[in-house]
Amino acid sequence: MKIKQVITAMAFFFAVGAALAQEDAPAPAVETEPVLIVGQRPGPGMWKVSKDDHVLWVFGKYGPLPKKMEWRSHEVEAVLAKSQEYLTEPNASAKVGIWGGIKLAASLPSIWNLEKNPDGAMLKDVVPPETYQRWSALKEKYMSKDADVERYRPIFAANSLYSSGLWHIGLSSKDEVGPAIGKLVKQYKIKVTPATVEVDLSDANQLLKEFTRSGLDDAACFTTTLTRLEADIDHMRARANAWAIGDIEMIRKLDYADHEGACRAAIEGSVAFQSRPDLRDARVKSQELWIGNAEKALASNTTTFAILRMQDILSPTGLIARLQAKGYKVEAPE
Repeated sequence: MKIKQVITAMAFFFAVGAALAQEDAPAPAVETEPVLIVGQRPGPGMWKVSKDDHVLWVFGKYGPLPKKMEWRSHEVEAVLAKSQEYLTEPNASAKVGIWGGIKLAASLPSIWNLEKNPDGAMLKDVVPPETYQRWSALKEKYMSKDADVERYRPIFAANSLYSSGLWHIGLSSKDEVGPAIGKLVKQYKIKVTPATVEVDLSDANQLLKEFTRSGLDDAACFTTTLTRLEADIDHMRARANAWAIGDIEMIRKLDYADHEGACRAAIEGSVAFQSRPDLRDARVKSQELWIGNAEKALASNTTTFAILRMQDILSPTGLIARLQAKGYKVEAPE
């Protein structure tokens, strides 16, 4: 396995992206569309953030989306064609160096051991009986032929089940928007300004050992993932369709159990993670960097383009709300 692949395998544990947890709330009764939209779709319109005659156009990414949908927005292409700058999403990247990468590659057994429960325990041994019954019903429905997953730690088992569940109902978490926008940015030779915080993981091998030794409190991650698959399937389809046709009001009305936030909290609350201030602070720092980039762009450019996750746009404490609080005018798409 190549060093890059090893680092990718670690990404689940050291990801500190900018997604904001949504508040858990019961999903309201809505009419859903069981048939998923396919073909080329534009997604929602763009949010307009402005100061005087300077405008930052923000496109909201969303997932999961229908597997057979292709994203293309002529409106976004027109804005990119006249933009002076493109602001990338807040994120964190790992810096390991050549020697660090070699040591990380040599620690593959530790990575695989991290995925499994300690001392050969099975999933039924580490979760409550009633929770395991819920798991078993969903596993039979979405991944009945996978026996190895019964040895996984709850957080990894939840991730595998969720991915299989999405595939089963015709959805995919594949990013359709980012690569397409990247091609247009190159085509129009637009200046790219990242909001990336680099984390030194040259000691990743030691960090792996600490994760393995200290473990994770991932019960909430496991149960909220089960809840989402039990109660939110139709709403996932409805949100995917709503995003595809640009129905922002439908997306606003549909809330769900935040399994991503619960799983991220399990990682960030671990002893290993908390022992590293650079890991703890990376997500907040990347958000602050994005806000700074946005303000500089609004001061110097007539037109700037950015993409953000829908959570960062719609959340009352998200990045767009923070710009609005600073006095910038924000207009949602119609």
